[in-house]
Formats: sequence, structure tokens, C-alpha cells
Amino acid sequence: MLYLNEKDIKAIGINWNETIDAIKNTVKCISSKDYSQPIKPYLRYRDLKNRIIAMPAFVGGDINMAGIKWIASFPDNIEKGIPRSHSIVILNNSETGEPEAIINTSLISIIRTASVSGLVINHFQKVKELKNINIGIIGWGPIGQYHYDMCNKILGGNISNINLFDIRKIDKDSINEEYRDKTKVAENWEGAYLNADILITCTVSKGSYIDKQPKSNSLHLNVSLRDYKEDTFEYFKNSIMVDDWDEVCRENTDIELLHKNKGLQKYQTKSIIDIVENNCIKDYSRNAPILFNPMGMAVFDISLGTYYFKKALDNNYYQNLS
Repeated sequence: MLYLNEKDIKAIGINWNETIDAIKNTVKCISSKDYSQPIKPYLRYRDLKNRIIAMPAFVGGDINMAGIKWIASFPDNIEKGIPRSHSIVILNNSETGEPEAIINTSLISIIRTASVSGLVINHFQKVKELKNINIGIIGWGPIGQYHYDMCNKILGGNISNINLFDIRKIDKDSINEEYRDKTKVAENWEGAYLNADILITCTVSKGSYIDKQPKSNSLHLNVSLRDYKEDTFEYFKNSIMVDDWDEVCRENTDIELLHKNKGLQKYQTKSIIDIVENNCIKDYSRNAPILFNPMGMAVFDISLGTYYFKKALDNNYYQNLS
């Protein structure tokens, strides 16, 4: 059995085109029903804002791996100077159930999250054919920073400006020097939001705050899931997308609140299968802002874990565990 940690993953590196393709191939497995993914349970105790989530799944096709991600999210860790989340992925041989690898790092989860966003951006860009793109990122923790890198890598010269905002002061040295000349730090969330063609929320916000009209023909990647006030439903109601309705319509997400308080129903949304297999973005009104809400799917963690497992075998970046 192989053991990989964050150092190993960083040594292998990130090829965003390849990780996005891995997510795309997983969506095709979901579409063909060659997968299994129970609804993930949340373990809570004492301070109920903390949670540990079990995410088991099987992915077929060329991935052909089963496994589980066990991820803890403790928001107050930031005040203690330690990461908010910690996770481990265990991969099991799909034919025998034997453990193949343990991947001990939250980085896999971060790469998965940004790769799902990248897949949606690719489909959005193909339909909209945007040039001189303005990107806004709210939240400058690891997820925001990896989204920043992903956007620059896959959109490249099509990006005109990137506006960042975090309630904590952003150290300009944390901004990649290669992209610094087109990056600005906004004074408030509106500065990142109002002119964004692509807006990404990467916060741990305790309550919603976004209440302004979005730019027409824009894409909103609601990665942190709890940032949009219900009044914004009027702007997005005809163009809401999710990764999986049953997963995302719970745990006090924006989608669950829109379902309870605004009557949003599953049939009114499109799934990630619709995005990839049916190119549903082309069906929306040309000027409609789009809101994508990804709860995070275990199948994507297993597919990305398998991707790095195979890369590690090819490059001898691993440790053996007896």
C-alpha cells in the first residue's frame, strides 16, 4: 500500500488541464451510471459549526477505484494558526477491496474543488466566448489561491483584470508575481463582485452578504455555498446549476434556503451532467447571470486521488506501508 502526503503531491505538481479532464471523465461515469456515491454523513459534536464528513464512492470507467475521503472542517482553526480543514483519502481496489493507497493531505480536496470550477469555466467560455475577462475572487485562503492559479493557467491571455478581496488583509507577496500586474486587491467584496465576468466565492462566511445585482452574462461559482442573500434569487432564478441537487440542498446552503424560502425545485436547476453532456449553458438567455453551486462530490475526490496515485507510481513519489 502506498502513502502520499502533501510534499509528494506538490512534487508531482498540478496540471490543471489533466485534473479538469479527470473530473470530466468522472462526470461521464456518473452519466452512464457507472458509479456509486451514498449521501455523505456529517459528524458533529459540541461546537456544531465544526464537522467531520465521510465521503465514500466508487468510480468506474478507466478510473475503476473505490474509496473514501474523511475530511474535518473546523473554521476557528484559522485563529489558532492552523488550517481550517484536514483530510485523508483511502483508495481501495475495486475488485478485491484491498487498500491501494492513503493520501494524507487536504491539497487533494483543494485541487478537486478548483478543477470542478475549471470544468464549468471551460464550458462557460466555450459558449460565451468572452474576451478581456474580469475575474473576482472573494476569500484568499488556500481555495481562493488555487482558484487564482487555475484561472490564470486555463484562461491565460483572455484575462484582463483579477480583483481579490478578503476580510483579512491580503499580503501582496502571496500573489504570484507572474500575474501581479493584472491583479488588484479590492477594498470590499463589491470591488471584486460588481464588474466580474467570473466571480468565485471561497470564504468561510458565517452568513450571507452578497445582495447586489450581478453583471449580466456572468458566471458565479458559489464554492463556499453560503454567501448569497435570498434576494439575489430574482437575478439567478432561471439559470441555477448544481453539482448534485440531493447533496447541495441541505446543511443550510444557499440552495437549501432558496428551496425552503423561495420555492426553488430540483427541476428548475441543471446538474453537472447537464453542463458536460448536454452543454446546457447554451440554453440560458444570453445576458443571464449563472450561479453554480458545488457541494463537493466524493466521486471527484476518488478520481483525483486515483490520478495522483497513478502519477506517484510513474514517478516514484511515494512511501510503502506494510
